[in-house]
Amino acid sequence: MAVGVTGVALALALGSLVLYAVLTVTVNRTVDDSAFASARAVAAMVDSNTVPDPLPVSGSQIVQVVDSSGAMVSASVTADRLTPLLRSPELVKALAGERISVPGARAGVAGTLRVIAVQAGSPSAARSIIVAVPVSDIEESQRVLRNTLLVAYPPLVVIMALIAWRVIGWTLQPVETLRSGAARISGSDQDERLTVPESADEIRALALTLNDMLDRLAAARGRQRAFVADAAHELRSPLASMRTQLEVAQHLGEGGELAADLLADVTRLSALVEDLLLLARAGGDVTHPPVRESLDVRAIVVATANRYASARVPVTVAAGPAVYAAANAEELRRVLANLVDNAVRHARSAVSLEVRAEGGHAVLSVADDGPGIPAAERERVFERFARLDDARDRDAGGTGLGLAIVRELVRRSGGSISLQDNPSGTGIVAVVHLPR
Repeated sequence: MAVGVTGVALALALGSLVLYAVLTVTVNRTVDDSAFASARAVAAMVDSNTVPDPLPVSGSQIVQVVDSSGAMVSASVTADRLTPLLRSPELVKALAGERISVPGARAGVAGTLRVIAVQAGSPSAARSIIVAVPVSDIEESQRVLRNTLLVAYPPLVVIMALIAWRVIGWTLQPVETLRSGAARISGSDQDERLTVPESADEIRALALTLNDMLDRLAAARGRQRAFVADAAHELRSPLASMRTQLEVAQHLGEGGELAADLLADVTRLSALVEDLLLLARAGGDVTHPPVRESLDVRAIVVATANRYASARVPVTVAAGPAVYAAANAEELRRVLANLVDNAVRHARSAVSLEVRAEGGHAVLSVADDGPGIPAAERERVFERFARLDDARDRDAGGTGLGLAIVRELVRRSGGSISLQDNPSGTGIVAVVHLPR
């Protein structure tokens, strides 16, 4: 709109300038043509030696006939009969074809006189015919036109901009509706589609195309989730069988240390399969969201910390009142377990948990004093199987899905999670916001 209005405003300004210039040139040419016609008529009288005194004129014209010495030969009743209108240098320019403007006071009139001059008579008795036309009325008309254009131009541009704003806004309203619908769908778990306008235009075609794209994306996402769920489900049984056989072999002392080594890998694979199943179910369960209830978050945090009493670093809970949140108890326990597992795995000396009420949210934080995570990588670690080269290791016991599961479960509860710097100066703090 800004580009369009600016272009039209410049076009209007240029058009106004052209209009003013054309009108000025046209009026001046008309005045000059009338003056030249009178001059030629007087020149014909001079050539035929029939110059009357006074000279006949039309309208408010002022006509003088002077000889080569500057003496007055004849003049109109409106002219000064003693002093020529043009001085010698001005007369030379006028006879050369230049239009001369002189003060009207020279002829006893107000305003400005536009003067032309022509040569007449024989070379031995040359005469100069001077014709002047008062142009004060014309100049006043030009001034009024100029001021009118200058005064009317800004309001006209403003009105045009307002009309353009309204028309463009009305025209783009369907696009804004599609945009807001797409934003709502991108932040929603529901299988929604854009509202298709009734008008048969490009906006309708765009909405239909976007809905087709959403259908294909939903189908692809469903196939992906189904594949992950099916693959994980099919892996559970053989892994459970392998684990049982390895545990029996280890108990009987068969296979030496091989059984213990394989059992660790099978246990890790089992955890990975369970995590994949949980992610597939959490991401695909849009029609049956988890049942939320009012939970004492502090009580769950304390219970979780107690399960880590024998961890390699102490896990403590900051004192405070009970804080309630609307969440699913089982999913909240899984969120806490994953966060505390991560913190214990990477902490140097301690892990601290804190629960507080902040506005309309229950805020849960899990802090460790480990190596921390660079700010540029804090969003990436929530991706599935994302690992940092120096802070994450496949041999450290994690599956690479812990934080992805945490974000998915927190999102299902209507909350959010972020990673922040530890106020102590080292390590990281995972901060979870849940609706109270």
